[in-house]
This record gives sequence, structure tokens and C-alpha cells, in this order.
Amino acid sequence: MSRPVEQANLVLGCAGLARNDERRFALGVLNAALGGGMSSRLFQEVREKRGLAYSVYSFSSQHADCGQWGIYAGCLPAKAEEVLAICQEEVTKVIESGLTDEELDRGKGQLRGSIVLGLEDPSSRMSRLGKSELVYPRLEPVDEILAHIEAVSHDEVREIAAVVLGQPKALAIVGPFDDDEVFTAALAG
Repeated sequence: MSRPVEQANLVLGCAGLARNDERRFALGVLNAALGGGMSSRLFQEVREKRGLAYSVYSFSSQHADCGQWGIYAGCLPAKAEEVLAICQEEVTKVIESGLTDEELDRGKGQLRGSIVLGLEDPSSRMSRLGKSELVYPRLEPVDEILAHIEAVSHDEVREIAAVVLGQPKALAIVGPFDDDEVFTAALAG
């Protein structure tokens, strides 16, 4: 959609996992390693090495019977096509090769850390308890969740990357663009 703005906002996404899917831990680790922070693959490739985006990250959310996974990037309009191409390349690399040992460990650590830090804030603790009461069959102990995260293997990450990231994706772009032909071609490629 053409808007008189100085930044291009891109979201490339697809269906994810439902909140009770046991593979959600593998997807969480993958998501953290791929685009979950400043040490993530997307941040390093797009922002740090090439300086192409103001912001770039991946995200995942789970709902009752479905979920979503995606990548967001905010960049100069002239760099949007290149940013999109790099993001797609990194997704392809993860599908084909998985994560390195270092990325797997870092993804696990980031996911565990965010859970533990969430326990320090009373509001987050109450939200966790309320959500467990409303949407899950039982309150999952934190130690059990951390054990699930720690148990995620390279094979599980490669499998979930193929299943989720390997799906056809939708692309939404907001910026000063009159012709979406270049982005349609990039999405098909």
C-alpha cells in the first residue's frame, strides 16, 4: 500500500502452531535464534553487517487452534527489496541446514531467560497464572517448561523449520510504493 512515509515496513509471514502443540518449544528456540534479538541471525545479517534496516526481527504467536510466524523489517524504501531477499535467504538456510550449535544454545538461553525474567514482574506472573487457568488444561511448572526448552534438538529445529518456515508466505508492505510488482516477484522467488 502506498503511503507518504519515509520508511518501508515489511511483514513476511505464514501459519504457525497452536498453543498446545508440543513442537512450540522447538519453534520458540528457532525463532529466538533466527530473529529474536541483537545476536540473532537476521539482526546480524541485515542490520549489523549490512546496515540495511532500522529494525528486523522474527515473531511467533500461538492461539487456541492456530498460530502465526513472521518476520518484520523496517528500512529505507530503496532497501526494501534487498532486505526482503536477505530475509528469505536466511529462512531458506535455516530450512536446509538448521542452526549451528552456538545458535541453538543461544536460542535456548534467550528463551529460558525471557521466561525467568517474566517471573520477576508481578503483573507477568499473574498473567501467566491467569492464562494457564483459562486456556491450558493445567498450570505447567516453570521447571518443566525450561526442561522442554533445554531438550530441543537440532533435528527438532530442522523439522519445525521445514514444517512452519517452509510454507507459502504472505507479504504485507506499507511504504511509498506505487508498484508492487517487484515485491510480488520477490515473494514468488
